[in-house]
Amino acid sequence: MVWSMAIESLISELVAIESVNPDLVASGGGETAIAAFVASWLRDAGLEVEIVEPVPGRPSVVGTLRGSGGGRSLMLNAHMDTVGAGGMADAFSPVLREGRVYGRGAYDMKASLAAIMVTAREASRLRLKGDLIVTAVADEEVASLGTSAVLEKFRAEFGIVTEPTELRLCIAHKGFVWLEVETQGVAVHGSRADHGVDAIAHMGRVLTGVLELDSRLRHGPRHGLLGTGSLHASLIEGGQEMSTYPAHCTAKLERRTVPGEDGALSLREINELLGDEPGRARILLERPPSEIPADHPLSRAVAQAAGDPVIIGVAYWMDMALMNAAGVPTVAFGPEGEGEHADVEWVDVASVEKCVEVYLRVAEVLCG
Repeated sequence: MVWSMAIESLISELVAIESVNPDLVASGGGETAIAAFVASWLRDAGLEVEIVEPVPGRPSVVGTLRGSGGGRSLMLNAHMDTVGAGGMADAFSPVLREGRVYGRGAYDMKASLAAIMVTAREASRLRLKGDLIVTAVADEEVASLGTSAVLEKFRAEFGIVTEPTELRLCIAHKGFVWLEVETQGVAVHGSRADHGVDAIAHMGRVLTGVLELDSRLRHGPRHGLLGTGSLHASLIEGGQEMSTYPAHCTAKLERRTVPGEDGALSLREINELLGDEPGRARILLERPPSEIPADHPLSRAVAQAAGDPVIIGVAYWMDMALMNAAGVPTVAFGPEGEGEHADVEWVDVASVEKCVEVYLRVAEVLCG
């Protein structure tokens, strides 16, 4: 393919633009610079480009290749933000070696971003009837501000989130619920056992219950692709000094969910663990699980285009859930590599080329 020679160059250009999510690392550059690059590139490729920026400094880019009319539309999604450099040396100086591009974000997920950009440019030759919509979004690594804002203005009949899947077809992923539980005590001098109430000790029942509930979940009914839900304690804080009874203890919990489980269920579970202990529980954030049938027309189209890949579900959450919830049937399919959020990160360039081929075939089938 003529375009394949340009893939590794575009991946490298994108990696070289530092776009660390500032909500993860305060010094992170965010998406402004990379959004400007992507927008300019897509305009030069002949797409209609719109910037969606619900929060200043956190832009997303939407590029639309207009069809001739009468066809269905396909949305391709990739995020522009990355996690911090961590212990990676020269994180934003990409290195090409043995068919791989190394650098922060190469795998998660600037290679996929490059793939959908090239797909949009090359799709102009297909003379599609329906629109091909490329969404390069902000803030996926934290709160998915970008995809949420884009979906308020844009819709499609089908969607592909291009997160790396090792060239496997992902049709399901878990969700999560972040919960906070607080137990209450009475703060007095440590010598006044007759008046003091120990909020930290009262959290013990909850923490023991977390272990027991997690065990029950793991031994309970299993989803065919995702297994079971889980629960763990992530953070705990309480007390103020050695000789004072603690008035408050707060634990933050994460409940991973499978289809059929949600925040309301998770909150009920934690309230049952709390029982009659003095305290309260609440939901801090909920992201739903997502699933699309293997025999859905989109699933079949991607499977056929990719040569009947392995069908999987994954334990982590992605923007696929937001798109499905918005009425855009969505699967995930992306390249091979390793090291997301790690100190060594790379993507296999040949697999990115394969992704472009697949996305083009899917667009031809669904939008043609």
